[in-house]
Amino acid sequence: MSSSKLPRTLVRLFLQGLLILAPISITIWTVVTVFYWIDGILPNLVHTLAPNWIGLDQFGLPKRVPGLGFVVFIGIALFVGYISPSFIVSRLVELAEKLLERTPGIKFIYSTIKDFVEAFAGNKRKFDKAVLVSVLQPEVWQIGFITQESLHEFDMPEFVAVYVPQSYGFAGHVYFVKRDRVRVLTDISSADAMKFAISGGVAEVEEHGS
Repeated sequence: MSSSKLPRTLVRLFLQGLLILAPISITIWTVVTVFYWIDGILPNLVHTLAPNWIGLDQFGLPKRVPGLGFVVFIGIALFVGYISPSFIVSRLVELAEKLLERTPGIKFIYSTIKDFVEAFAGNKRKFDKAVLVSVLQPEVWQIGFITQESLHEFDMPEFVAVYVPQSYGFAGHVYFVKRDRVRVLTDISSADAMKFAISGGVAEVEEHGS
C-alpha cells in the first residue's frame, strides 16, 4: 500500500468502525443511564426522608446495593398495576388526580406528563393510527398519526388532528387537516411508521398484511 493511499484507507476503516460502534455504544449508554437513574431513585428517596438510615459513599452519594433500587422500582410498579383495578385504589388515584389537576402550576406539569405517557401506552394510546398526510403541497406527503378523529370543539367537524413527528427527535407539529388529505397506512405498523419518520426515512420497515 502506497503512502498516498494510507490516509484515505485509515479514514475509510475509521468510518466503517464508527458505523458499527456508534449504534451499539449509544444503545448501551442509554440503557445503562436509564438503569442507574431508576436504580438511584430508592436510595436518594430514603436518604432524603431518613438521612440516618443510609450512609454516604466516598463520592458523597447515598450508599446503595447495585440493582436493588431497580428491582424494588419494578416490583412497586407491578404491585400498583395489580391493585389498580380495585375500587378503593381506583378511587384514591382518582382523588389524587383531581387534586393535582386543580393545583395551579402542578396542573400543567401533571396533565402534560400524563397525556404524553398515555399517548404511547395504556388504553388511550394516540399514536396507534399511522397515516400519510398532505399538509404543505397536494403531492407532498408526510408520515403522521391521527390523534383526534373529531374536532367539534373547534367547530371543524370535517377535519382531524394529525401529529407529524420530526426526524431525529420527539418534537413534532399538530395539524388540522381535512379527511380527504389523509391516507391511513394499513400495511405498515404504527411502530415502524414512527421509526421511519424519526430516522429521517433511512430505517427499514416491514410490510404487514391488511
